[in-house]
Amino acid sequence: MSILDDPQQILRILCGIWFLPHLIGKVMHADLAYLTFEKAGFKPGKLFLYLTVALEGLAMIGLVAGIESRIAAGLAVFVLAGAGFAVVRINGWNWRWQKQGPEFILFWAICCMVSVL
Repeated sequence: MSILDDPQQILRILCGIWFLPHLIGKVMHADLAYLTFEKAGFKPGKLFLYLTVALEGLAMIGLVAGIESRIAAGLAVFVLAGAGFAVVRINGWNWRWQKQGPEFILFWAICCMVSVL
């Protein structure tokens, strides 16, 4: 059986790959990213930035490579829950993406969980 024959594995891999641009953005713009953490109430912002980058990296590797997938999905959900909290804290409870709501983050977290059930 190929990976392509199992939609759940494809979803798991896609959930992991989706962290790559997220990580690149944080790392390339760390001088601004840490301020977002502080604006959301996560202080010191640089500590939370580095911690988040590490956890997202571990989640990404685990999900893409299928290494301890359930733990990786748990890390992903944990990080995404923090991101959702930050989005709501900064932008208020706006559901639609046009108003910078948390719905995409919630969808991604649910997909991470479903991919390892």
